[in-house]
Amino acid sequence: MTARAQDPYYNVLKYGARNDSTKLSTAAIAKAIAAASKAGGGTVYFPAGKYLTGPIHLKSNITIEVGAGAVLYFSTNFDDYLPFVQTRYEGIDINGFSPLFYAYKAQNITIKGRGTIDGQGKKWWDFAEGESRRREDSKWQQEFRRQNTEALELLKPNVPGVMQRGFLRPPFIQPMYCKNVLIEGITIRNSPFWTVNPEFCENVTVTGVTITNPKSPNTDGINPESCRYVHISNCHISVGDDCITIKSGKDKAGRNMNVPAENYTITNCTMLSGHGGVVIGSEMSGGVKKIAISNCIFDGTDRGIRIKTARGRGGVVEDIRVDNVVMKNIRDQIIVLDMQYDKTTPEPVSERTPRFRNIHFSNITAEGNQAGLLNGLVEMPIENVTFSNLNLDTKQGFTVKEARNIALHNVQVNCTTGPAVRVENVRQLWLDGIRGTTVAAPLLELTNTEDASVYNSFPAAGTETFLKLKGANTRNIVLQNNNLKYVKLPVSRDTDVTEAVVGP
Repeated sequence: MTARAQDPYYNVLKYGARNDSTKLSTAAIAKAIAAASKAGGGTVYFPAGKYLTGPIHLKSNITIEVGAGAVLYFSTNFDDYLPFVQTRYEGIDINGFSPLFYAYKAQNITIKGRGTIDGQGKKWWDFAEGESRRREDSKWQQEFRRQNTEALELLKPNVPGVMQRGFLRPPFIQPMYCKNVLIEGITIRNSPFWTVNPEFCENVTVTGVTITNPKSPNTDGINPESCRYVHISNCHISVGDDCITIKSGKDKAGRNMNVPAENYTITNCTMLSGHGGVVIGSEMSGGVKKIAISNCIFDGTDRGIRIKTARGRGGVVEDIRVDNVVMKNIRDQIIVLDMQYDKTTPEPVSERTPRFRNIHFSNITAEGNQAGLLNGLVEMPIENVTFSNLNLDTKQGFTVKEARNIALHNVQVNCTTGPAVRVENVRQLWLDGIRGTTVAAPLLELTNTEDASVYNSFPAAGTETFLKLKGANTRNIVLQNNNLKYVKLPVSRDTDVTEAVVGP
């Protein structure tokens, strides 16, 4: 998008900024924004050159345009990010360091251009991972505790270690409670913490953005949290944590705010280094719903699509669609739905209990360590998940535990260790057109599985056993229209399997 002809440009050089990085230009940039705001809005422009600045606070109807050849270097002096502002850190609402770009209850704000913004995050990373772990009495930590007594009280008795230490790095771009947010074309690097992190915003577009945060802790790429109507497209991301993450608050703090992440589209993105390609959670206590992910490439992320939570979070993840995705060099799982991200013991269903339901994957080609992991809770199984038209080359196949109403249609898994599909404590299972290769293992293994249909499958030549049944609670297993021509043993069952009914 380009500025409209009637929008005046406010060149920061005319307000005292220096483009040779010899002077901190924070005040000059603020003057340019104030002048544009007084006129009703406009474009604050950075021509080519190198700028040194502290945090930039946007107002309504302001566009920040970083021209080609311009680089904004953000100060490494922590004091420049004082006074504290209202912000959110890993799903918990706090007062903390000002984000590098910040807006609060603004409308029609834009950050765009062919230039670069550099957070110079290494000093933040080093202090957070080093000094702040050895001592908790720096002036910034003392100020954090002074201003966040209520937030810390709300977290008891399980106050996260990072909150106890009290040195919380600022996100790079964080609009709070804003409408009509556009981030376009910019190159972003070396974020102190999460990179693009809109909170409680409506109508957010992030397009054509390149994010690079090499060898850095917790530097997620794009984290829209508790927002609605979010559009992420044409981005290239390589970071020190998750590439794109969808969140909505953490535990009781997130449930108290109770603002879901909803109506997101993610398309035409490439994701390289990162703990996960697209991740939902684990801070999802406000709920996550109506998410569409399509036409993306993951190459080298630790995991592909990852949805994670734990007891204590609460919230519901539902109505998720993932389609037309290619993944390569995935270190761990290609697809993860894990409700035991933190190991806990079963408890009665309550507001603390999370739910995963109505999640659908289709048209995926992938290569990685494990095809997939679905890991529900005994008291709240994963519900209504389908996989359609998948072609996967992996070491391990699918593992599905504590789930209901699970279907795999036209899925090929070529794995070298264990079954292509291993199921445990699942009810209502459809395995339709399962193909693939295994080594010294059955193609399918069902343990304590009830009401399952296995049909239209065609195991590869050399398959020793097609289906292995285990567990005293395995029952009502129906086989139909499977081509077992190349299988030595169609069905194997353990001695404790007494009620399984195997059809033709």
